[in-house]
Amino acid sequence: MEKIRLNYHLKLQEMCDCYMETDFLAALQGMAGADSKDVEEDAIKYLALAIMYAITKKAEKLSFKKKGEELKAKINNGSKEKLPVPSVAVLDKVFEIMRGILHIEEDKGEMEFSLGLRSGEVDVIVKADREDGKESLKIKFPQ
Repeated sequence: MEKIRLNYHLKLQEMCDCYMETDFLAALQGMAGADSKDVEEDAIKYLALAIMYAITKKAEKLSFKKKGEELKAKINNGSKEKLPVPSVAVLDKVFEIMRGILHIEEDKGEMEFSLGLRSGEVDVIVKADREDGKESLKIKFPQ
């Protein structure tokens, strides 16, 4: 039997649609540092919630950073707002998923990304960077 390959881009869009009527920040807080029973599912959910929260806050940028065990997530919407961060395993999977969607295999890469949503689409620029035990992902939104 052939195994169906998961399409992360489609799954992310479905997750955004699924949680569109949710209190994004409360859901992110519920995921903060929690142990994950399904890292892949939680990573897609966390990423969807963070993107939707950034969109509703009219953010210029959403960024995730990891340096060793130190994790950061924030949006920039004129002022910087820290977001609750998931576990290391979930954030690592967030990096892997976005790199997979965009086919960024090098340590540094930047690419346009279109996310279809219920009411249209959002075109963003995603920048991934990895070096010396540090990794970051930045999503720039149109203004």
